[in-house]
Amino acid sequence: MADSVEEVRARLRSVPKVDALAQDAGLALHRRRFGEAATTRAAREVAARIRNGILEGGVAPSHAEAVATVAQVLDALATARLRRVINATGVVLHTNLGRAPLSEAAVSAAAEAGRGYEALELDLGTGGRGARAGYLERTLAELCGAEASLVVNNNAAAMLLALTALAAGKGVVVSRGELVEIGGGFRIPEVLQRSGARMIEVGTTNRTRLSDYQRALDEHRDVGAILSVHPGNFRITGFTEHPRLDALARLADERGVWLVDDLGGGALVDLSELAGLAGEPVVRDRVAAGAHVVCFSCDKVLGGPQGGALVGREDALLTIRRDPLARALRLGSLPAAALEATLDHYRLGELDAIPALAMMRRPVDEVRARVERWRECLVLEGAALTIEDVEGRVGGGTFAEEPVPSVALGVRSEQLGADEVARRLRSGPLPVLVRVAEDRVLVDGRTVLAGEDDAVLEALRRAFSRTT
Repeated sequence: MADSVEEVRARLRSVPKVDALAQDAGLALHRRRFGEAATTRAAREVAARIRNGILEGGVAPSHAEAVATVAQVLDALATARLRRVINATGVVLHTNLGRAPLSEAAVSAAAEAGRGYEALELDLGTGGRGARAGYLERTLAELCGAEASLVVNNNAAAMLLALTALAAGKGVVVSRGELVEIGGGFRIPEVLQRSGARMIEVGTTNRTRLSDYQRALDEHRDVGAILSVHPGNFRITGFTEHPRLDALARLADERGVWLVDDLGGGALVDLSELAGLAGEPVVRDRVAAGAHVVCFSCDKVLGGPQGGALVGREDALLTIRRDPLARALRLGSLPAAALEATLDHYRLGELDAIPALAMMRRPVDEVRARVERWRECLVLEGAALTIEDVEGRVGGGTFAEEPVPSVALGVRSEQLGADEVARRLRSGPLPVLVRVAEDRVLVDGRTVLAGEDDAVLEALRRAFSRTT
């Protein structure tokens, strides 16, 4: 029988008052840690949950239980803070873990820039206003063989800015095989729509010919640009065809439209030679092929902080730079300092100083030796340890998820179970992220940074300690 209105009202009167919850003595430490306002918000959230539960037929918890729930809400808030973690997943550019870790020089540069004032837009020679990111953009253009460059806050912003500045109110020709989703539900057609450009689809999913682009330019007189998109996180194989970039560049020049090339990843060096990884175009080659603007990420295979780069012809970059959106999307001073230091590594040939490149290039025998040392140092009660050949990934939407050979420490515990071991490793003072494979966790040796070995071993010992 359904409760009467009076019974429901009686139970609703038992919902704890927000102030009484927030000011409870049991939350004294939480109030000091999070502040009065955050504690009150958490109390209000818990009171609302209790009220909704009663309306759905439940009963109110005790005051002590409600206070404990407020504490849980605040503790969950703390876990949402940015925290350093150890990446033992085998994915080098792990999007959920911030993609590329920075070099020591890049970290120091960002810290130095943030420690005080900096000559961000000041010419120290003349004492007058200077160009923002002048050194950074000159160095980037030089490394890419481009006439000019511009850096914004990520590659999605770079592409949006390029299309807005060069093709707003006009048509943009793009192959149906390149209408990709580039992460987080962010799709090429939506970027085009937001830029104010009109999408003109050509070809098919698997075959697009140069004649398809020519026909579109013949039929649409208001075309502003041709867009080429590198499908970094997948491949279409078999019966396929697509014109070379230099052929598209010649067509764009003949018809007086811009050619915008979205690479996504943005390798500054040939990783097929350096790391045996094929499929990621080198930016310099795309510029040399005649693309007017090439867009790419700074925090993927480039190995720097989050940012988006636009490189190419000086007239195109000048038009883009003058667009009002450029200021809204510009790169902050701290990532700019870190990116300067990262580009200096390339300029000086210090590729192994860039952690992401060092991980990609690490020989599998070196990874194996590291994991074997881990096993020699560990004795975990109730756990079986194995050395396993595994496949990692570069990640970050690059190399079409091509496997990277690696070696992992397999940890199997019938008593705890793999999911519980992974949870305990995530819950430590310095969380360790691993993969779960059936009945064991895999601690991949390729993506653990130099100097983190002792922390990995301590996390494993802690996970299996009796007091955990």
